[in-house]
Amino acid sequence: MRYQPFGNTGLFVSELCLGTMTFGGQGELWSQIGDLQQSDAERLIGRALDAGINFIDTADVYSQGQSEIITGQALKNLDVSRDEIVVASKVFGETGPGVNARGMSRYHIMEGIKASLKRMQLDHLDLYQIHGFDPATPIEEAVRALDTLVQQGHVRYVGVSNWAAWQIMKALGIAERHGLARFESLQAYYTLAGRDLERELVPMLQSENLGLMVWSPLAGGFLSGKYTRDSQGEAGSRRLNFDFPPVDKERAFDCIDVMAKIAKAHSVSVAQVALAWLLHQPAVTSVIVGAKRVDQLDDNIAATQVTLSTEELAELEAVSALPAEYPGWMLERQGDYRRQQIDQSRQR
Repeated sequence: MRYQPFGNTGLFVSELCLGTMTFGGQGELWSQIGDLQQSDAERLIGRALDAGINFIDTADVYSQGQSEIITGQALKNLDVSRDEIVVASKVFGETGPGVNARGMSRYHIMEGIKASLKRMQLDHLDLYQIHGFDPATPIEEAVRALDTLVQQGHVRYVGVSNWAAWQIMKALGIAERHGLARFESLQAYYTLAGRDLERELVPMLQSENLGLMVWSPLAGGFLSGKYTRDSQGEAGSRRLNFDFPPVDKERAFDCIDVMAKIAKAHSVSVAQVALAWLLHQPAVTSVIVGAKRVDQLDDNIAATQVTLSTEELAELEAVSALPAEYPGWMLERQGDYRRQQIDQSRQR
């Protein structure tokens, strides 16, 4: 297990992060994703810790708060030293019937952290992330509220999930202008079958030195190896009941064809190739893996040992390449001769 610097913090996190969306099974949506209870969740967390994973991610909305409860109790039951684990959660989604029990207002953020800490039996979170963008709340309101949590010691670092590049840059500007805690990470969807964030988000992350946590690295199981043009998955597969995130299936099948060939050459699973590709991407800090069974988690962990050759990476790059869009193709065209000058100067 390798450990990566987390944004601009000096903190190091494991290249794999254990996701807990499969814990709890409360509510119609979450029961389709997973319904692991305490003992099974503890087996997964214990196995992750044994493998060197020091990073766990949850959210207040997962299984209506039950995921946080199970995760916190598991850390206590397993006697995990607090200074050996990085714990992350998220706020934004609906957590109650009240009109203000959602969004990224100061009201909801301040109430959210109290509830999460209580459920998890912790005195602080290492990373607290806004789970989505709230068009009803000014960005400055959220940034100031998160800074308050940092100043009060309830939160060490703050991050964001599922925002556009311009929204994150606006938040970073507000934080810098007022001397507030800035976002240190983005949690985003990224797979061979969905490379959209490479257009704007990845260049922004690298420019501003933010960490990238990848959610759904197997595209909701579509890149697990269970799905081919001839087979749409086995009974009980998550995709059959919860077809998310959206995938261009024909493009994804082209990717799977190449991944299957590479997996055979390495004697590994298709899922391991999908994860290994992400682990080879310079912008990626940690890949969030979730599982229902220990053997699934073991398969994911084994991806850290898969080294893809330059030729294999090029083949995967070609089959999964994004179609050209403006202004990307114009930036590429107009900047070409300046990039050549840079390359020539480095060769001297």
